[in-house]
Amino acid sequence: MDRTAWIAITLCVLGLIAWEIWIARQPLPPPAIATASPPAVPSASGAPMASTPIVAGSAAPQPTTTATPAPSATPAQFAEQTETLRNSDVELHLTSRGGGVSEAILLNYPAEVGKSERVTLNSPARIPIGAIVDDPAAPVLPEYKIAREADTVALEYVTPEQVTIRKKFFFPPTNEKKDNYIAELNVDFANNGGAPYANPGYFLAIGSAARIHRNDYPSYTRLVWSTNGSTKGIDVGWFAGGGGFFGMGQHPPRPYYAQNVNAAEWVAASNQFFTSLVVPLTGKADAVWGKSFDIDPAQKAYGLEGAMHLPGFRVEAGQTYNARFQLYLGPKLYHQLARLEHNEAEVMEFGIFKIICQALLNGLNTLHSFLGNYVAAILALTTIVKLSLWPLQNKANASMRRMSALSPKIQELREKYKDDPTRMNQETMKLYKEYGINPVGGCLPMLIQIPIFFGLFTMLRQAVELRGAHFFWIHDLSQPDTVAHLPVVGWPINILPLIMAATSFWMTHLTPKSGDPTQQRMMMFMPIIFIVFCYNFAAALALYYTAQNLFTVLQLYQNRKQPMPTLEKTPKRTRK
Repeated sequence: MDRTAWIAITLCVLGLIAWEIWIARQPLPPPAIATASPPAVPSASGAPMASTPIVAGSAAPQPTTTATPAPSATPAQFAEQTETLRNSDVELHLTSRGGGVSEAILLNYPAEVGKSERVTLNSPARIPIGAIVDDPAAPVLPEYKIAREADTVALEYVTPEQVTIRKKFFFPPTNEKKDNYIAELNVDFANNGGAPYANPGYFLAIGSAARIHRNDYPSYTRLVWSTNGSTKGIDVGWFAGGGGFFGMGQHPPRPYYAQNVNAAEWVAASNQFFTSLVVPLTGKADAVWGKSFDIDPAQKAYGLEGAMHLPGFRVEAGQTYNARFQLYLGPKLYHQLARLEHNEAEVMEFGIFKIICQALLNGLNTLHSFLGNYVAAILALTTIVKLSLWPLQNKANASMRRMSALSPKIQELREKYKDDPTRMNQETMKLYKEYGINPVGGCLPMLIQIPIFFGLFTMLRQAVELRGAHFFWIHDLSQPDTVAHLPVVGWPINILPLIMAATSFWMTHLTPKSGDPTQQRMMMFMPIIFIVFCYNFAAALALYYTAQNLFTVLQLYQNRKQPMPTLEKTPKRTRK
């Protein structure tokens, strides 16, 4: 390559490294800030209600004027009572404070690999899941009477308007479409007064989400909702003030998120691998709300909690209005979520690579069901993908070898027309046509693998199945395989991406050199780009590409044993 190409590659690599450093050092959101309370209006419970502003339309909501920090919930003025619902997968702790799930403990998922603590969704310090509030920015959580009734926990509260709110939490009977991570909530609004009761609408808390690992990206902690099978969402970094990228996108800290939505099927608070997802079964949400909160300010760690807004209703005297909700409190297991009836699997947020992600994840889990080991499943998946592309790669290698044989003639053209780039390109393309060579033929397999790469990148980002899977020095395939940190700068030393880079450059060295400088630069760029993408990502992705590189090296050695192709001009077609 010429000097200009090396300068371009160096600048691109430095730019990618600078981008990664800039992303890692972006400030996370400050402590949650309550908004200044607007004038009070009558609430559903008869208490004064601070009207939470909802931003209409699809534009990004803007924060209102901020006031002094406030806690997420009014401190209880009573002795809190609790009950527990439990099955083989999840344990729900229900509280009389607001009448909801204070925390959900996932019994089969350790909080850290090798530790006894379990993954816990929500927290007693946050608004309970299923709590009904008028204003989630300043929630009032009254005392509910709580009682155990067989396999159901019942809660009851009487409002000043003599409306009795009765809640029942229970696990539904298991069938082929449901699993142990699903609970149901039935809410009755019984009008015991002498006049009709008009509810202007209410918020139902969906729970909170926080990071799982110390090195999790802020983008993993998200508020997500689904409308007509399509998801939208924000991550915890949305609340932080930022200077933008080179001055673009500047905004001050935003205290909370409030947005009108068009009939949301569900709303969820999610982290990288787990979610608390609430489906309103007797109606659809017309707005979503979220805010951030402190986890560990010293480490700049913050969480996110949310709520959905349900439309108002009217109940005549002596009548009862019923609302039903389905709660999914568990891991983001695609094969289980896909069996549910309200597009819950969209919480995975696979995006434009959805079809590829689904195919790869289903294939990975199918292979695991036979092999019983995720490392073996990844290697088997690599073998299947590589064998599928093997004939195409053989043709590409043959094309590159022909290009390599043509290089002397191309070099002659460059010397001859070095002062006329346009003529040089014309003569070069004419030469390719004369010998029947496609100059981009060697790039085709690489272009086909790019969607597979990004599909794997997106899928493995949330594949909870890989969490805790071991492989030699790797303790968790869903995380980087960090073995140490560089002194002073503290950068992680990840072994597998370095091995992947070494195999990539080995493969590049063996690849026949074509006469096309663009193709040569692309071949040089790809290992660098892949290592930047993979270095701080799941070790499973680096394992996949390391194995694939080794397969490609084997194929290149096999192709090199074949005789060098001879250049023959293609016969000209004559018109009749």
